[in-house]
Amino acid sequence: MEKIYDLLVIGWGKAGKTLSAKLGAKGKKVAIIEENPKMYGGTCINVGCLPTKSLVHSAKILAEVKKYGIDGDYSFKNNFFKEAMKKKEEMTIKLRNKNFGLLDTNENVDIYNGRASFVSNNEVKITSSDNKEIVLKADKIVINTGSVSRTLNTEGIDNKNVMTSEGILELKELPKKLLIIGAGYIGLEFASYFSNFGSEVSVFQFDDAFLTREDEDETKIIKEILENKGVKFFFNTSVKKFEDLGDFVKAICMKDGQEFSEEFNKVLVAVGRKPNTDNLGLENTSIQLGKFGEILVDDYLKTNAPNIWAVGDVKGGAQFTYVSLDDFRIVFPQILGENNRRKLSDRVLIPTSTFIDPPYSRVGINEKEAQRLGINYTKKFALTNTIPKAHVINEIDGFTKILINENDEIIGASICHYESHEMINLLALAINQKIKSKVLKDFIYTHPIFTESLNDILG
Repeated sequence: MEKIYDLLVIGWGKAGKTLSAKLGAKGKKVAIIEENPKMYGGTCINVGCLPTKSLVHSAKILAEVKKYGIDGDYSFKNNFFKEAMKKKEEMTIKLRNKNFGLLDTNENVDIYNGRASFVSNNEVKITSSDNKEIVLKADKIVINTGSVSRTLNTEGIDNKNVMTSEGILELKELPKKLLIIGAGYIGLEFASYFSNFGSEVSVFQFDDAFLTREDEDETKIIKEILENKGVKFFFNTSVKKFEDLGDFVKAICMKDGQEFSEEFNKVLVAVGRKPNTDNLGLENTSIQLGKFGEILVDDYLKTNAPNIWAVGDVKGGAQFTYVSLDDFRIVFPQILGENNRRKLSDRVLIPTSTFIDPPYSRVGINEKEAQRLGINYTKKFALTNTIPKAHVINEIDGFTKILINENDEIIGASICHYESHEMINLLALAINQKIKSKVLKDFIYTHPIFTESLNDILG
């Protein structure tokens, strides 16, 4: 028997749940499908932004007390880690239940648990965990299945001590020795906070790349900050094989043509993420995929099927919760039939933060991009140790770089310091609204804060 809905949402990410709630509130009959009840709320709440940032915060506490000469043995650090994991899990469950309740109490929204698979452009089959099937039909469908961690084909990759970013968030003990494969943004976040927790962290990168999209003067400082925490980097290094040693795993490695081996408690594979499109039955639809497995969409997030949209990570591009929320803003008026429509091409500026310690944040273009585009610019640069607030809280690592064009407009900013993830949004607003750098330079800020450094940096 088919059930018919105005909207069917596959996946409980930020855009999908917001569409379901808002359209349900407007009287639309909505169905939302989620395969895993532990993923109510999406990746961000359960295995992404929020649980990892909870651990970043807890690890930072341990790093802070160490500055005051308070350090402990492995037992002390492990107990602290266990409490941090407990706090993380309590927060995750609370937010997951809140997200479930948001839709469960909406009389126009039906929640289905099971794997979704397209039968046609208008029909989706749901297979429950006990293999029962039901087919839903909808006028409009939104795919919000997110992304999943990429893995490796290395022999022994299925070892219980080798895991992805999802699995490492379920650890019961602090690993004394942790290997992270991949020196990208995700790998560096984990390297930073596990080092703060007290793990001995090694990072393997198969080539000599280190944040290659960023300017070299910035990446040099970031690498030094992490090395000063004890993180060890091994470039041009790969793992040929993992051997099971019970509570340990041996990595048989190659570096510059030379073989060596080392034992670790845990291994994190952090080699990126890919769109979650497997087993969706897309071959039964008009939907087309790109070369990375992403669902191809137009400027309004519509797929090749006229009644199906793709939002969030599954469509490729920037993988951030706030981008998924903006996807909601694009799709919502279309489903309501409204003419005042936002589109992808309106999204020209996305600030980002990588939560190493201290956080590294970026917006606009950097020097590499400005030079490639032939844009004349003036660079304003200062180390964090020139900021009074940095000395007040003993957080003097990092830098601030701001690029200004010939019209005195800010065109890009890179910040690495304790409050960069907050301060970057002011600079994003300045770029978006074409606020002159002189305005920020002469503005009266409260004191002492990191943002007041703009008085000097832009001077």
